[in-house]
Amino acid sequence: MANHVLSLEVPTVMNPCILSINDTSIYSTLVPVTCETLNVTVPGFSYSNQIDVTAGFTQILTGCDLQLQTTNCGTSYVNLPDGIYIIKYSVSPNDVVYVEYNHLRITNALIRYNKALCNLDLAACEPTAKVQQRMEKLRVIKMYLDAAKAKVEYCLEPQNGMSIYNYAIKLLDKYDCKTC
Repeated sequence: MANHVLSLEVPTVMNPCILSINDTSIYSTLVPVTCETLNVTVPGFSYSNQIDVTAGFTQILTGCDLQLQTTNCGTSYVNLPDGIYIIKYSVSPNDVVYVEYNHLRITNALIRYNKALCNLDLAACEPTAKVQQRMEKLRVIKMYLDAAKAKVEYCLEPQNGMSIYNYAIKLLDKYDCKTC
């Protein structure tokens, strides 16, 4: 029996205004590919946005595509929220041939993390004790972000992953003194 093997890649992008989704499926030449459907549910929403795609797609989604922005589409772009995006891709028969992922977007957190790295007083020599302490705090934050992503995407533990993500954000807030 010839089957399609559907798969998607959702890379971590550092542009806060986009979500990138790539079709990495293997399509059988013996079965037609029809009715390709991509559905994306944004964190905090109960409905999914249906996006028109064709097999082999690379889709760059903005706030307008995801109904988070309704004005100035194509001229200004809103930042997409971090959180769990539910992404489902199917082909006919769509109720049988599909793949679904929980993608934990951490772009905004990573931007904050990278800004914190930029603000470190580093040189190509042994850092001061204070800088070393700040580096260790940032290492821990990054590990929490990585763990959150793993819990959501690989361990299939979305609630646990979001708890870890939220804790990492609290650590970032404390690091930035946003809650001091």
